[in-house]
Amino acid sequence: MSSRLSRFWLRISDGIALQQLWSQLHGEARASYRLYSNDLDLTRGEGEKRARLTKRVASELFWAMVSKLSPARRVVFVLSLILLVFPGFDFRFQQRELHIPNLAFFGALILVVLLALELADRVTLKRDLEIAKEIQTWLMPASPPSVPGTDMAFATRPANTVAGDYYDAFLRTSSDGTIRPEAALLVVMADVAGKSVPAALLMATLQASLRTLSNVSTDVTELIVLWNRYCCEQNVGGQRFTTAFLAELNPVTREMNYVNAGHNYPVLRRASGQIERLQTGGVPLGLLRNAPYQCGKVTLGLGDILLIFTDGLVEAENAKEEEYGEQRMLATLNNASGTAATAILRSLMLSADQFVGSTPQHDDITCLVLRTVSYSGQTQQ
Repeated sequence: MSSRLSRFWLRISDGIALQQLWSQLHGEARASYRLYSNDLDLTRGEGEKRARLTKRVASELFWAMVSKLSPARRVVFVLSLILLVFPGFDFRFQQRELHIPNLAFFGALILVVLLALELADRVTLKRDLEIAKEIQTWLMPASPPSVPGTDMAFATRPANTVAGDYYDAFLRTSSDGTIRPEAALLVVMADVAGKSVPAALLMATLQASLRTLSNVSTDVTELIVLWNRYCCEQNVGGQRFTTAFLAELNPVTREMNYVNAGHNYPVLRRASGQIERLQTGGVPLGLLRNAPYQCGKVTLGLGDILLIFTDGLVEAENAKEEEYGEQRMLATLNNASGTAATAILRSLMLSADQFVGSTPQHDDITCLVLRTVSYSGQTQQ
């Protein structure tokens, strides 16, 4: 009997400890509350008593939950609740008696059927999202290009199955598709406003358009202008904008031209420990068709580190709703500065994970680390 219970518990818990299960449940409950609380008005009206406020919020929360169901399932859900609280009764009229039993069992059964329907929808949606995730993975590089004098690593972690973050690094090609011997390295990171499927779809179109435009445009400023016009054409209704950072690095001279289109300021950590922020650019893409952009220029030295990231990293929250913040990010970068790009990236992600703990991720996190090294592969000590 004990072994059966152990196997049963292992099957339903996947071997996860009780504390971890509770943390997972707590995190999921908070995420669900965020979803439903968007429809709630938690402000107290003038003269509204606390008891009345509680009753109103409970009512709004109930309807916020019910409204997420289809009309047919709403009816079934309300019917099941009625049956759950229905006590049953005996009815007597003259010589006739009518006994209506407690129907709570049928109410619970209907709830189980309703749960099965919702689970079926979720499984179908999850399967479609996994396919979308696989396609999205194909669009972004799995490994950095081999460029003498550079050590690069990148990683992305979506808040949901698919993400609205985009990163890329590739050598620019000529009009016939061949890579020139003096080809520059193009590095880009973008963050589409929003999350999940809508942002991921727009991200895919941005990736394809940039790859095409990079073959016909020679200057990063011209490239960002054309890219912005494309984003404006895709931004139907003006509700989808994109922050982006685009840089072109000459691997021989280490000169880098860049444009920051409303993105988080990338960090350039010099080998000496000095920190610079790359701010020059303009407004996010997709807002103003004829927006002007300025080009910034820097020269990387041996051992310098360039960190490009999305706001999901610095805005990651722990259980106390405290943000990870740039100070922790910079401290981690300084501590890991003497290591390879992959080790620096790993330290950043681990630091954010330890700070957040079991709190659900609420935004996509993407980081790219580029470190200049000697052509022999040895970094400056």
